[in-house]
Amino acid sequence: MSGLAQILINCGCTVSGSDVKASNLTQKLNNLGAFVYIGHSPNNVKGADLVVYTAAIHNDNPELQEAIKLGIPIIDRATFLGKIMKNYSKGIAVAGTHGKTTTTSIIATILQYANLDPTVLVGGELDAIGGNVRVGQSEYFVTEACEYVGSFLKFYPYIAVVLNIDRDHLDYFKNLDEIYEAFFSFAKLTPSDGYVVGCADDPLVEKLLSKMPSKAISYGIDKKAQWMASDITFDKNGCSSFNVLCNNKDIGRFSLHVPGRHNVYNALAAIAVASLCNIDMETAREGLLLYKGAHRRFEIKGQLAHNITIIDDYAHHPTEIKATINAALNYPHNKIWCIFQPHTYTRTKMLINEFASAFKGVDHLIISDIYAAREADDGSVNAADLVARINQNGQRAIYISDFSQIEHYISENCQPGDIIITMGAGDIYKVGEDLLKQVAEIGRAV
Repeated sequence: MSGLAQILINCGCTVSGSDVKASNLTQKLNNLGAFVYIGHSPNNVKGADLVVYTAAIHNDNPELQEAIKLGIPIIDRATFLGKIMKNYSKGIAVAGTHGKTTTTSIIATILQYANLDPTVLVGGELDAIGGNVRVGQSEYFVTEACEYVGSFLKFYPYIAVVLNIDRDHLDYFKNLDEIYEAFFSFAKLTPSDGYVVGCADDPLVEKLLSKMPSKAISYGIDKKAQWMASDITFDKNGCSSFNVLCNNKDIGRFSLHVPGRHNVYNALAAIAVASLCNIDMETAREGLLLYKGAHRRFEIKGQLAHNITIIDDYAHHPTEIKATINAALNYPHNKIWCIFQPHTYTRTKMLINEFASAFKGVDHLIISDIYAAREADDGSVNAADLVARINQNGQRAIYISDFSQIEHYISENCQPGDIIITMGAGDIYKVGEDLLKQVAEIGRAV
């Protein structure tokens, strides 16, 4: 929403809005001239010509109710974003259960380096564009395309990227078949001269690509695809280098400054998109090197005493957790600590068995309370249930609800050379930031 607000401010619109608490993003919007209210109130929408709301807003929201009462037009965020996207002839929409923010950020970095002046809307903060939005003046519009509540079905992609299709958002989708159908419908939104870029190593994406051969551009590592990575190696920090083959032709070696095998897939998708945008491969190679990661995606936050590293990651699905831990295993470390904050009761309940086996490789695992997000606690699952299931699965986990107690436990037990990963889509990142703040305060006192 803050990204949309910035686009509208740039267009000369008067923008106001509300959030439940102040943040760096709300302060940035204030600085840009927006009127940001903290807390929801009917008074916040008076005088508005249009009210835009997210999927997280329920029908009983006082601002939404007031807008309806006053006859102010209302529109959901996805539909509104689709209307903006329609104004760009080269819309690039990145979909997938995992990796959307990273892949969107890589594509944005390459297109910006190639002087294509894209408008970019990303679900995280990217230093290369100074935040979560970049307003360009060209025909290119790059955005994430989320499947939740069918949001991406309201977009107008010229290039639709499908990274993977996995079980998630089961508070909305009935099952994996329904999730696949949503992604297939999204891919079909591309025009006759458009493209669908997808991962051939993902069985459901491969199935999707096979149903639209005239548009399909495939990439992968294990299965035969148009764009492939081979001879993958990792440096001492777990960052990869690999040869890229396009239709079996070796077009050279590419390198990444972010760790993990999963990012090779993300890079391949971005390279394929760059080619469709007529970017030469040397420019794509150089642009890829400029990508240093988005915030909350294996973000190295700093170091405590004795070479103890704090890392933060947004992973909140079992597949994402495994990818992050695999990246950590290739990163220099003594022991791996993971403080995981489950995200939503539905996801925790529906995927509890997958969560129970997702932390292999972690030496010390702490589970905090479930971050409710858009849901109410119905009492059907809690963090202690997840801890019990993990322990039953043969890996030791402990439950600590209070962030300050987690910080104390880590401070008392962490050893030199350990890495601490705060993990989840909620506010667990505060644990790492507080630990670093304590070190800074001690340093100032000395």
